[in-house]
Amino acid sequence: MEILELIQANLLTPIILFFLFGIIAARIKSDLKIPEAISEFLPIYLLAAIGLHGGIEMRNTGFENMLIPMFVAIGLSLLFTLNHYQILRRLGKFNLFDSYALASTYGAVGAVHFSVGLSFLRNQGVSSEGYIAAILAVLEPLAFIMAIFMTNMAVAKQIKAKKKSFPDDDSSEIEIGLNQTKTKISKVLHESITGKAIVILLGSIVIGYVIGEDGFEPIKIVFEDMFVGAIVIFMIEMGIIAGQRLDDIKKVGVFLTAFAIIIPLFNGIIGVLVSTALGLSVGGAVMFGLLMASASFIAAPAVLRNAIPQAKPSLYITSALGITFPFNIIVTLPILFTLSTFVHSGDGAIDLFHFIIEGL
Repeated sequence: MEILELIQANLLTPIILFFLFGIIAARIKSDLKIPEAISEFLPIYLLAAIGLHGGIEMRNTGFENMLIPMFVAIGLSLLFTLNHYQILRRLGKFNLFDSYALASTYGAVGAVHFSVGLSFLRNQGVSSEGYIAAILAVLEPLAFIMAIFMTNMAVAKQIKAKKKSFPDDDSSEIEIGLNQTKTKISKVLHESITGKAIVILLGSIVIGYVIGEDGFEPIKIVFEDMFVGAIVIFMIEMGIIAGQRLDDIKKVGVFLTAFAIIIPLFNGIIGVLVSTALGLSVGGAVMFGLLMASASFIAAPAVLRNAIPQAKPSLYITSALGITFPFNIIVTLPILFTLSTFVHSGDGAIDLFHFIIEGL
């Protein structure tokens, strides 16, 4: 019952209520919308606030203390991306391009998820390791780069196989289409790293590291006290966009709908358990798990539309924003928090150990 009570309490928080309000506004076809200037400003503000706190925490705890969690997060992200592809390709029967696009969307991380997660922990009176913001910055482009690399490899293999089967067919429409799909990894890497989200996040981390807590004090009222209020306004826009995409969910299909719920939750649970084993706090394990559970619906369209143009945006945008994001912020977060609290308690850790041993 504890999880259900936590989910119920989470539903009554301002962030979730304003998100649901945005969905309702979209469904009744209200002309409510956040002014474009504000909608462009809010993500920059949220990322700057996250980055500043992350940089300050890195300065306090030492850069070397985050290396192991970062490398583990990178390994999990790559492993999950490959696992997503196999599930989507073999069980879901999606084509090569949609499989890799969806796999990278769910292998990447979401800064909006991260912002909501921080607010959720504040409501619970729990803090987390701020350097996880640096892990967020590293993971953002990683899954995309891997997916593009694997797509290029698969395309090259198909072209080679076709040439062997039809050595005289030089004008094949299939070969032309496949060649058009091949994307330079360096281009994707440049677009990912120089995107405004990564630039502002990394820049803020560096600034936070340089100025420390003393330098942060004069701007604390802007980047800490106003943080939750900014998320609330941003959630209205996210709700409006999600509400507009509800009609597209039926186009996604039953399999992808189930994938968009079950797989992120599974990834998040693995993230909590692994990060707890690494020594992260209750809040740190929740944020680490949330990174593993999140899906990118802001960076993904910008990268994938150019990198894998054959993939259908309606699949990876609708599933990530219309299904995974609402489920994660309403249900997954309370589950991860309850699990993290349980495994961090002495009895919980012992029970988990016995459960794993018995399972083996």
